[in-house]
Amino acid sequence: MPSTFTKSEEQLKPDPRFQDKTVAKFVNCIMYDGKKATAQKIVYDAFDAIQTRLDKEKPENLPKTAIEIFQRALDNVRPVVEVRSKRVGGANYQVPMQLNRRRQQSLTFRWIIEAAREEKGRPMHLRLAKELWDASKNEGKAVTTKENTHRMADANKAFAHFAW
Repeated sequence: MPSTFTKSEEQLKPDPRFQDKTVAKFVNCIMYDGKKATAQKIVYDAFDAIQTRLDKEKPENLPKTAIEIFQRALDNVRPVVEVRSKRVGGANYQVPMQLNRRRQQSLTFRWIIEAAREEKGRPMHLRLAKELWDASKNEGKAVTTKENTHRMADANKAFAHFAW
């Protein structure tokens, strides 16, 4: 297993609309079967739905643009610790471990996308918009997943000395 990562982070081009690498990475995570145009349409339509909702409701405690809602949703879902199974002396322990920045981002994207895909009956861009909106207000399935992960890590902090 290589000790360093590839140059994929450097080679990633910012997305065409917002010139943001995080949005470009998110589009790549949404993408199925190499259909990037479809994934971009889903993400941008979700941002448009968020923006129209912002313009209509004008909430005081939320940011004014869809990209800021997206950033706040990522911040609210981003985990700090996770539990990993470690075998010590014939027993398996759930050991809480700190996460690096890349792992935090990948878990955040995965949880938001899974929460949007689990909900059925509406177009994907509306489900994604709803999940991002809820996550920006510290609600929704993705935030619940983060809280459960943190709760599990807190419950197993007695085994933290096994993290080596």
